[in-house]
Amino acid sequence: MKGFKIFIAEDDKWYSEILRYHLELNPDYEVKTFDTGKKLLAALYEKPDVITLDYSLPDYNGSELLTQLKRDAPDAEVVIISGQEDISTAVELLKHGAYDYLVKDDDTKDRLWKTIIHIRENQNLKKEIVHLREEVKKKYNFEKSIKGNSPGIKKIFSLIEKAVKTNITVSIKGETGTGKEVVAKAIHYHSDRSKLPFVAINVSAIPNELIESELFGHEKGAFTGAQSRRKGKFEEAGKGTIFLDEIAEMNQAMQSKLLRVLQEREVVRVGGNEVIKLNCRIVVATHKDLADEVSAGNFRQDLYYRLLGLPIEIPPLRARKEDVLLLAKHFITEFCNDSGIEKKTLSEKSNAKLLSYAFPGNIRELRAIIELAVVLADEDLIEPENINFSSSDPLANLTLEEKSLKEYNEVIIRHFLTKYNNNVVEAAKALEIGKSTIYRMLKEAEV
Repeated sequence: MKGFKIFIAEDDKWYSEILRYHLELNPDYEVKTFDTGKKLLAALYEKPDVITLDYSLPDYNGSELLTQLKRDAPDAEVVIISGQEDISTAVELLKHGAYDYLVKDDDTKDRLWKTIIHIRENQNLKKEIVHLREEVKKKYNFEKSIKGNSPGIKKIFSLIEKAVKTNITVSIKGETGTGKEVVAKAIHYHSDRSKLPFVAINVSAIPNELIESELFGHEKGAFTGAQSRRKGKFEEAGKGTIFLDEIAEMNQAMQSKLLRVLQEREVVRVGGNEVIKLNCRIVVATHKDLADEVSAGNFRQDLYYRLLGLPIEIPPLRARKEDVLLLAKHFITEFCNDSGIEKKTLSEKSNAKLLSYAFPGNIRELRAIIELAVVLADEDLIEPENINFSSSDPLANLTLEEKSLKEYNEVIIRHFLTKYNNNVVEAAKALEIGKSTIYRMLKEAEV
């Protein structure tokens, strides 16, 4: 079987054979000819790549046959070949899905040759894109990309499954390094928008004076330095997904503009008047509690309710200890494979050391720790001395002999109060104790 199928629908047998002979000069082309539309339609089960269509077949009008071909053989490109140079007819046929419109003359066979080369190049590119999208989808298979067996992670799997079945806005909450963007991508690449763009933007990384232009785009001359028109992230997302990371960092003025965009489902570029309709899915993320930000007057309540949608909270790594070693082993395998080195394993003491650590940087920190440990380990076994925690963390390098229990309590409480900006409620929640217990311990420690 040859690689590329071309069907020629032409009732002029002599002209049909000329086209066939010319195209078969390429040994990769398998060419078949048909003198009626009925015979052509009966052979569509063979899945041709290209169909050249005489506009005036004895049993079918070209427009009618084109409509049926686009319905019954949507993957085949149709090239119209006509004896009439009718511009209005050509425009209508191109609007209805014809790839090209060629007028019969001495150069037709050469122009058809070039057209088919372009079609084949485009189809190869489309196949490559489909393959890449499938690879991306596999990469973001949430049960593979989001590692863990803890109850918290299983709950996230359940929520992702619900999210991909609808177009509901999703709000993701989680500390830095917990994998918020991984969850956002898992939702996108398993939804019916998976073949459309996924556009991510970190709100906290963009200066306030540029955020509007980044999100909504700008026209040439809209401000100093705007030398050409630029699409914004919403426009780039099209009918795909836009991921707004660290949404809580957006200033109040921009919150008002974002609220209007979400309500009206349209944007206007900075310095422009054209209204651009939106149909993208919204996924937002933050390491803060948006409800608390609303109470503090930092975040608009109406925007909060507009963005809340389906909330997904990613637990910190310290709250899912049963996943630490599973993740560590995964990172070892991944790093060793990527680096082309023999796989290494953690010693029992290394396991114990990892389990004793609070991981303020969460999964991102664990990955960095593991990759460094693999590099530092001289043997196949990773020992505790190869595992280095951040020296800025007061809990990182404690040994059991150096402090009393009361002193440990003080260090731990100070650590979590600092971590949660002296929010006793959050610190108590992280430590799984009551607020009164923290106050009592602090009093006893005479802090």
